[in-house]
Amino acid sequence: MRILLAEDEESLRVMLKLNLELENYEVVASADGKDALKRFREQHFDLLLLDVMLPEVDGFQIAEQVRLTNTDVPIIMLTAKDTSNDRITGLKKGADDYLTKPFVLEELLLRVQKLIKRTSKSPENTPDIYEFDGNHVNFATYEAEGVNGNVHLTKKEAMLLKLLIDRKNEVVSRQQILQSVWGYDVYPSTRTIDNFILSFRKYFERDPHDPKHFLSIRGVGYKFAG
Repeated sequence: MRILLAEDEESLRVMLKLNLELENYEVVASADGKDALKRFREQHFDLLLLDVMLPEVDGFQIAEQVRLTNTDVPIIMLTAKDTSNDRITGLKKGADDYLTKPFVLEELLLRVQKLIKRTSKSPENTPDIYEFDGNHVNFATYEAEGVNGNVHLTKKEAMLLKLLIDRKNEVVSRQQILQSVWGYDVYPSTRTIDNFILSFRKYFERDPHDPKHFLSIRGVGYKFAG
């Protein structure tokens, strides 16, 4: 599990990074909001730990920007201000939890653990052979029989198709797709994923222009409707 830690106070940043890593999390640390936002856009993270008072871009602004493209990743805000207005602002911007400094380290670690567990649902275990709406897919051989005949899927097509079917009737975010299909380091453009979805519609939809199974959810991700 990967955590983005944005904290400008060096001693606290180092301490949090060390203790999170001792809990077997992979931690990417940033000292300012601009760098944190850049890293979020370039990489996959399972949780964001954001100080409110960051240089360049504050934690509220980061949370707001994150929620424009990702509704899934949990966000914990850290602040030195113990006021209801700040807590309300953080929640309105998309934060899931809020801790006031100074805080007890054990409490923070428990909140991180619970949020990650809550948002990391185990997918269904799709069998090697899957059928839907007259289509037939063999994930062991990458062979499929669609509305227009036989199809030999590429490895990436098979991986993405299986991910969507595993998450049947759920919206799968672009970041989840990037993590599962392409890994952390090599990311394609969003257009690449769109082209895969267009191919699936061509292979498996009775009317590719009016898809019933492979749906794009604007600004969020994609869904396989079973």
